[in-house]
Amino acid sequence: MFGKKKANKLIDDIDRYFDLMDQSVLVFKEGVRNYLNSNKADFNENLARLSAIEGEAEVLRREIENALYTQTALVRSRGDIMRLFEKTRNITDILNDSLFQFEIETPFVPSDLNAEFIKLTEFSALSVEAVIPAAKAYFRAPETVPDKISRAYFYEKEAVKYSQTIKRTVFHSMPALKLSEKFHLRYFALHIENLAKASANVADQLAVMAIRRTL
Repeated sequence: MFGKKKANKLIDDIDRYFDLMDQSVLVFKEGVRNYLNSNKADFNENLARLSAIEGEAEVLRREIENALYTQTALVRSRGDIMRLFEKTRNITDILNDSLFQFEIETPFVPSDLNAEFIKLTEFSALSVEAVIPAAKAYFRAPETVPDKISRAYFYEKEAVKYSQTIKRTVFHSMPALKLSEKFHLRYFALHIENLAKASANVADQLAVMAIRRTL
């Protein structure tokens, strides 16, 4: 009974960890929108909130990883779970780093590109939001994982399309921009696109884990 209680607590902690990731995505989306709309005060609040969530998630992640070594019920899956958390940590790093780069580098984004950057951010965020329930499901109902991760791949492809549209527009249709400004915009589009790609990597990991667990 004691072992089962500890295992349940571990799974509850894992749920909390992914809930924090979900909050981070929401703050990131709002932060990009506030930056593009020059809402400086709200943007600074987004930065502070995202930093606080990241700190809380990092502490919880370490607790989960430490607990994994005491859970004999999960010993066969321990390596896969550790790899899963490493890949999800990449997502949280991109969320945090990308938003703070807006504050540090203050890129000039022509208003004509606002809608495209918002769409790119939305689809990248949706790809993360798609893998979160799949990651949770792995620990309770692994047979449902394949259906849940399919959305992540769809949104990742859409994010890549919008990123390419932004880059093509910047380099082909905005002659007034300096070359340095074009490179800057490409850099930020690529960072947001990488969020979707990181989500697809998590989906790949979950797909493998689900197959192994259901065999």
